[in-house]
Amino acid sequence: MNALVRRAVARAGIPCLWRGKCFSSGKEPAESNRVTPMLRHLRYKIKSTGPITVAEYMKEVLTNPAKGYYVHHDMLGEKGDFITSPEISQIFGELLGIWFVSEWMTSGKSPAFQLVELGPGRGTLTGDILRVFSQLGSVLKTCDISIHLVEVSQKLSEIQAQVLTEEKLPVERDAESLVYMKGVTKSGIPVSWYRDLKDVPKGYSFYLAHEFFDVLPVHKFQKTPQGWREVLVDIDPQVSDKLRFVLAPCATPAEAFIQHDERRDHVEVCPDAGIIIQELSQRIASTGGAALIADYGHDGTKTDTFRGFCGHQLHDVLTAPGTADLTADVDFSYLRRMVQGKVASLGPVEQRTFLKNMGIDVRLKVLLDKADEPSTKRQLLQGYDMLMNPQKMGERFNFFALLPHQRLHGANQERNARQSKTPASSVPGFDDLVWQ
Repeated sequence: MNALVRRAVARAGIPCLWRGKCFSSGKEPAESNRVTPMLRHLRYKIKSTGPITVAEYMKEVLTNPAKGYYVHHDMLGEKGDFITSPEISQIFGELLGIWFVSEWMTSGKSPAFQLVELGPGRGTLTGDILRVFSQLGSVLKTCDISIHLVEVSQKLSEIQAQVLTEEKLPVERDAESLVYMKGVTKSGIPVSWYRDLKDVPKGYSFYLAHEFFDVLPVHKFQKTPQGWREVLVDIDPQVSDKLRFVLAPCATPAEAFIQHDERRDHVEVCPDAGIIIQELSQRIASTGGAALIADYGHDGTKTDTFRGFCGHQLHDVLTAPGTADLTADVDFSYLRRMVQGKVASLGPVEQRTFLKNMGIDVRLKVLLDKADEPSTKRQLLQGYDMLMNPQKMGERFNFFALLPHQRLHGANQERNARQSKTPASSVPGFDDLVWQ
C-alpha cells in the first residue's frame, strides 16, 4: 500500500463489519489479551505508517526475524499449537513416498531426482518418505537421490536435522551461501536447507508442500456499495493495547488479484502463493518432475477463513499476536489459474479419497497384523480415523498436483497403454494406484 493510501486510511479508517459483526472476536480471557513483544512492535509500526494489510500482519506475526511465531517456536505436536497428518500416523508419509516413487517410475525412471519439501515441519514427513525409499531400495538402487528442504525457522531446521540425520548440524556461516545447513540422512542421502525455493538447484525434482500454502499471507477484501475495499489492521481507538479490523476508504493495489467476475462478497487472495505456483510450474515444465500439495482449502467457494490456533484451540487472530499460529484456507481455484497453462494440474480431491486411492486400507491391515501390542493397534486405528473421517481431516484437507503436460498426454501414451491396463493419464491418488 502506498503512503498516500496509508495516510488516508489513518485519517478515515472505516470500522470493519462482516456478517453484521466486528471481525475481532468478542471477549478474550484477560491472560491471553496481554501485551506481547509482537503487539508492541505492531503498535509502533501502525502508529508510524497507518493501518496495515492482513497480509503484512500475517507476515510480521509469523516470520518477523526477531519476534516471529515460526522463527522461535516448535509449534507442532501435542505440546505445540497444532498437529499435522505426519504427526498422527506414519501411513500418511508412507503413501506419499509411494506416490513419488510411482511417478518416478511412470515418467521413465530418471537416473537422479531431488525431493524438495516446502515447510518441512519437524521433518517427520520427509523421514517417513525416506523410509519408503529405503524399503524400495531394489527399485531405486540406480537412482541418485538428494533432499532439499525450504525452511525459514532456525528452530525447526535444527529439529529436522536431528530427526533426519540424528546429529546437530553446524549452521552455514557464509551469509552469501544459498545453503545454510547440510548433512547426510541416516540412510546416506545428502540433505540441504534453504530459506527460499528460488535457492534450490533446478533439475528433475519432486516437490512436496504439506500445510505450507495455508500460512502464506493473505489479503482480505469486503464488497461494499463503493466496490471492493481491503480489510486492514489498526489500533483500537478505545483500547490502545487492542487491535481491530477496519476497511480501507479507497481502492488498494492488491485489489488487482480479485477476479472481475467474482460473485462472493468477501474474498482472500494470496499473491505469494501465486508466485510460488508459477515458480514450481516453470521448473516442472523445464526440467520435469511433479509437485504434490496437501492443505486445508476450497475450490473458490469459501469467504472468511482467516483464523488462529493456540494450544490446539481456535484463537482470536488479533489477540496476543506472536503467541498463536495464523492460517487461511488455500483457494485451489486461484492456484490453478496461476499455473497459466505451463503444466497440467489435478485436483483438488479430498484427503480421504486420495489416501483411499493410494491404498491406505491395505497398508493399515498390514500394520495391524504386525502389531503385537493392543496400544499400538489402538493408535493405528485412531490415526486412521483422524486422517479419513469426514468430520475430522478426511474432507477438510485436499490434494492438488502439478505435472508436465506430457505426463498426461505424452507421445508414449499409446505405447504405455498397450503395455499396461492402466492408461498413461492415470495418476495415483487422483485415480486408483496400480503399479506399472
